[in-house]
Amino acid sequence: MIYGWTGKILNIDLSRKSFEISDSDPEIYRSYMGGRGLGGYYLRSFAELAWDHPDMIVCIFTGPLTGTLAPTSGRAHIISKSPLTGLIADSSVGGRFALHLKRSGFDGIIFTGVADIPVGIEITDNHIEIKKAASLWGLDIDELHRKIRPSKASLAAIGPAAENGVKYASIMIDRSFAAGRTGLGLCLGNKKIKYILVKGTGKCRVKNRRNLIRARQDILRLTAASPILMGSSGFAALGTGAIYDLMDNRQMMPSDNFCRTKFEPASRLNAAAYHKKYSPEKKGCSGCHIFCKKTGIFKNRQSAMPEFETMSHFTALIGSADTDLVVKANETCNRFGMDTISAASALACRREILGNDYTQKSVLSLLRDIGLGRNEGKELGMGATEYADKMGRPETAMAVKGLDLAAYDPRGAYGMALGYAVATRGGCHLRAYPVSHEILRKPVATDRFSFSGKARIIKIAEDTNAIVDSLIACRFVFFAAGLEEYAAVCEAVTGIETSAQDLMAKGEMICYNERIINALNGIDSTHDDLPERFFTEPGSRGDHIQIPPLSREDFLKTRAKYYNIRGLDKNGRPCAAKARSLGLVWNT
Repeated sequence: MIYGWTGKILNIDLSRKSFEISDSDPEIYRSYMGGRGLGGYYLRSFAELAWDHPDMIVCIFTGPLTGTLAPTSGRAHIISKSPLTGLIADSSVGGRFALHLKRSGFDGIIFTGVADIPVGIEITDNHIEIKKAASLWGLDIDELHRKIRPSKASLAAIGPAAENGVKYASIMIDRSFAAGRTGLGLCLGNKKIKYILVKGTGKCRVKNRRNLIRARQDILRLTAASPILMGSSGFAALGTGAIYDLMDNRQMMPSDNFCRTKFEPASRLNAAAYHKKYSPEKKGCSGCHIFCKKTGIFKNRQSAMPEFETMSHFTALIGSADTDLVVKANETCNRFGMDTISAASALACRREILGNDYTQKSVLSLLRDIGLGRNEGKELGMGATEYADKMGRPETAMAVKGLDLAAYDPRGAYGMALGYAVATRGGCHLRAYPVSHEILRKPVATDRFSFSGKARIIKIAEDTNAIVDSLIACRFVFFAAGLEEYAAVCEAVTGIETSAQDLMAKGEMICYNERIINALNGIDSTHDDLPERFFTEPGSRGDHIQIPPLSREDFLKTRAKYYNIRGLDKNGRPCAAKARSLGLVWNT
């Protein structure tokens, strides 16, 4: 008997309007675990197809810990190929979708083909229906929820942004949880999938419940003692916006499209200000005890409170000091189904090129135009990189490999600079999340203005986060717990002897598989780079802190060290021998 996993994957062929349930190879599970790892395994076979090719897959996977008592395990991982970057598109997303999918008896879903009309997928335990959804096409996320009323079920859906070709369209889970950044919503929209409704009532098998409870308690004790997670100014109390003050105080808040690193009104726009103004309540993903999501009272109604990146990018990045605008922009992006980071980045790029400041009215009007694919919104919906190219100002796109940078200026944290550059999905802050050690000082503090040791630290962090995304757990819990604790959880759930070193080895293989997928799409060292601005222009001075430009020489030396540690050649491409040592195949 298999434990942790169900051993079943649901394969849905939209072109044929058919589905089949396949049994998965236990060895594949052992190697790739689930989530991001398993999605990457399946994507590899389709890596050289265009994102909109009918045969391109969209995968949604749970992990072996999903549906168990393992802390923060209620997440799903969605993977395809990005319309924004042409590379791996993936996102870890919360809500209750993963729990219901696992309880329905499936470790994941793989979509192939393209429907001829809009469809909805409805799964109730082992009963699967492909339903006509043409009448729902065009509805925003809120309208769709009111129409479907997913009581005691979980709803994944796309909004008008995906239907209108926005390259950073998101998939919205349970209305307010976004699978964003890389355009996964457009991947579903291309296949004409409007929604996926899942309701599961089964149970997930665990090998040793007593050991699982013991391992869970170890993690809960560690998180309870973590100030950043459970303290009065931590994520549980204030949400991820708790980082807003830290970015401001350390002079690394991206302002005016990364032209500056200090935003003067920031001190009155922090998480405490939102807490006072909107009286937020705690909300979280299934299986989570931290509850970093927040809902507040805005205009006499409940509204999802913005995450840190949304708070920062819809203030400092676009030059606005209006918290009501941030809440409205967050609502608009969620309703239309589009990524807040990329949407704000496109607006910031436009502001720098045209020289026009924004009002609340103009920002919301542009966001609606983006979501509806009309007027100037058509060009902004292509993303900052394509928009800047079209405007003849490519240097104003603050992105790596087409993916817009998040709310951490790399001149203020050199590990972040390297992490942005080498991340397999583009300018992603989460692949290595060096904010952990450079700003939050967890697990140990590092000098944020030094490249020393950062190559190895970034590689190790990437491997760690890859396995975290495959188990699946939330990265935030790793501010307190580590792979040792989660290895004990994994062993208790699956019955497979597991150590932290075992998990790290799997994480390394998952990362290398992604480098191979990118290499098949022509990615090399010329793409593992940052916008020139960061090497030629300083950040803002203040509070006895200076933010000089990055040294290109030191950056390139550190990147070369990273390539060596990662087992890549001098051009950043995979090596056959290293691939074989990890159980992968790569023919140069």
